[in-house]
Amino acid sequence: MQFSEVNWFKYAAPQRFYPLAGKAIPWLGALALLLCMAGLALGLFIAPTDAQQGDAYRIIFIHVPAAWMSMVIYLAMAFWAAIGLVFNARLAAMFATALAPSGAVMTFIALWTGALWGRPTWGAWWVWDARLTSELVLLFLYIGFMSLHAAIDDVRRADRAAALLAIVGAVNVPIIYFSVKWWNTLHQGSSVSFTKGSSMAAPMLAGMLVMALAFWAYCIAVSLARLRVVILEREQHTQWVRAELGAPR
Repeated sequence: MQFSEVNWFKYAAPQRFYPLAGKAIPWLGALALLLCMAGLALGLFIAPTDAQQGDAYRIIFIHVPAAWMSMVIYLAMAFWAAIGLVFNARLAAMFATALAPSGAVMTFIALWTGALWGRPTWGAWWVWDARLTSELVLLFLYIGFMSLHAAIDDVRRADRAAALLAIVGAVNVPIIYFSVKWWNTLHQGSSVSFTKGSSMAAPMLAGMLVMALAFWAYCIAVSLARLRVVILEREQHTQWVRAELGAPR
C-alpha cells in the first residue's frame, strides 16, 4: 500500500487515534532522550567558549530550543483549536487542550533560563524588554487558556471559549519573534537566519539544533500521552473506553 493510499482521516476518530498515539510515545521518548544526550554533549563539552560571554552562553542550548517550542506549540494549539471550532472536530479540540501544558512549561523554561542568562550578561534577573515581556504575555495566554477551559463545566462550550482565546492570542507570537527588529531592545538578535545563515560556530549551531530536535520529540511525546488521558476522560462513557479500562459494560 502506498503512503498516498492510506486513509488518514480515519484517525480523526479518538478511538482510532488512541492506539496510534500509544505506539508512537515510546519511540518519541527514546528519540528525545538520545537527542538530548547528544545535544548536551555538543553544547557543554565540544562547543568552544564564547569570546565575549564566556561559558555563560551555554544556557542557550536550553533557552533557545525552549523559546522556539513555546511559540511553535502555541501556534499548533491555536491551529487545532481553530479546527475544532470550525469543523466541530472532537479530537482537534482535545489535542489543543493537551498541547497547552507543554507550551506553558516550555515558556516557563525559556523565561527562567533567560533570567539565568540575563543576570551575568545584563546585571539583572529581569528587565521589561520587549521580547521578555511578550514572552511573559505568552505564558499568561497559556495559563488563561487552561484556566478558562477548566472554569467551564460543559466541555464543548469550554472548547469553543478557549479556542477563541487561543486564536486571538496567536497575534502575540509574531510580536515575540519580530520584537528585536521592531523595537530597540536589550535582547540580542537571532544568531540563526534562513536568509543570512548562522553567525555561530559549527559546534554551537549543531548542539543547539540537536537540542531543538530533542525538545520537539519530547513535547510531541508528552502531548500525545496527555492526549490519551484526555480521550479517556471525555470518552469514558463509550464502550471502547470501558473495554480499554477493563470496566464492566
